[in-house]
Amino acid sequence: MSDHTSSLHDAFFTLHHGLPRQGPGSDYTTRRLLALAGPLPERPRVLDLGCGPGRSALLLAAEAGAEVTAVDLHEPFLEELRRAAAARGLGDRIRTLRADMGDLPFPDGSFDLVWAESSAYAIGFDTALRAWRRLLSPSAPRRGGRVSGGTLVLTECEWTVDEPGPQARAFWDRHYRLRTTAGNTAAAVESGYHVLGVVPQPESDWDEYYGPLAERADAADAASPGMAEALAATRAELAMRREHGGEYGYTGYVLRPVDPRWRTREETAADIPAVREINAAAFATREEAALVDALREDPEAWLPGLSYVAEAPDGTVAAYALITRCRVGDTPAAALAPVAVAPAHQRGGAGQAVVRAVLDAARLRGERLVLVLGHPDYYPRFGFVPASRYGIKPSFEVPDEAMMALDLDGSGGVPEGMIHYPAAFGV
Repeated sequence: MSDHTSSLHDAFFTLHHGLPRQGPGSDYTTRRLLALAGPLPERPRVLDLGCGPGRSALLLAAEAGAEVTAVDLHEPFLEELRRAAAARGLGDRIRTLRADMGDLPFPDGSFDLVWAESSAYAIGFDTALRAWRRLLSPSAPRRGGRVSGGTLVLTECEWTVDEPGPQARAFWDRHYRLRTTAGNTAAAVESGYHVLGVVPQPESDWDEYYGPLAERADAADAASPGMAEALAATRAELAMRREHGGEYGYTGYVLRPVDPRWRTREETAADIPAVREINAAAFATREEAALVDALREDPEAWLPGLSYVAEAPDGTVAAYALITRCRVGDTPAAALAPVAVAPAHQRGGAGQAVVRAVLDAARLRGERLVLVLGHPDYYPRFGFVPASRYGIKPSFEVPDEAMMALDLDGSGGVPEGMIHYPAAFGV
């Protein structure tokens, strides 16, 4: 490292030492992401990559009861974390390791949760998806027939508009190529993950990072070696956010590798007889099978590409899930129904696999809201909550907890009002 590079490196870290965060974030966002990760083991094994001074690591150890391995390349950040952990009585829960997040020494399947807030950019989103997948614990049966595996949580800076202006694009193209949420979601699915949830981070998450950083910059000694250049870069970054912050932002992704036992795909014409039989066998009457046939014939209800099957290892259709068009008030929405699993494959994960796959497909189509009328012990694992929380209600009597909604982009900006189903539903 040259003297100039070394001075700039030291000046950069002088600006950042002692700050509560090294990127946009908040305890609120960390908790939201943790909730979307679903149930964890009693003492989950967590890998926090690019941990910095360890704000997330401390929360995960304290609130999730986690055994955290916190990794960063900068030893002074790790020392800050060790001191903070000891002060909070968490020294036995947090292990620090100085290592490169792109070259990790851990065996496959070592962690229940891999966590990276504001740090995946160091190796790139796509590289992170590929490199870290092997570290996640494999899928395994749990009580009640539920099948779970390790979960990857990472946050990524991305465009929040379809056409960012030339100043914002020029700035980011020099540093890191941004995509939209749609682009990053597609990359995650292409890399073999299901998207469990998406969390657009609020502006206050940037304030928690940039507020203390701006104060530190104002107090810095510009005459110290490398500091003038470090300050210029920092102030350019702060100015870009101030002037063009509406064009980009951070988004959190909660991802889980697909269950390798079940191949999921769009239905083909050749699958229709098997789909009909699965729906007939899975329900008390053949009404669900007839419903699917009727929806196929309704061009206003049928959404191409959202009729999905899961294949058993022998290539037969093991499970089915369908999403069709409905409305909330006058606003288009989507309805998940029916979901059916062949009796021989029930309680083995096929249903979860096909539901997650069709929800991923709906995200990639740009759908924002999915509704389901179903068992309140089953669908919350996919992120569904009572629709009444959004001011959404059906036109018929049903227990509140059974009518559920899923906000696919996590924005909360879903329509309110009465649900209107296609005529084939008969309601």
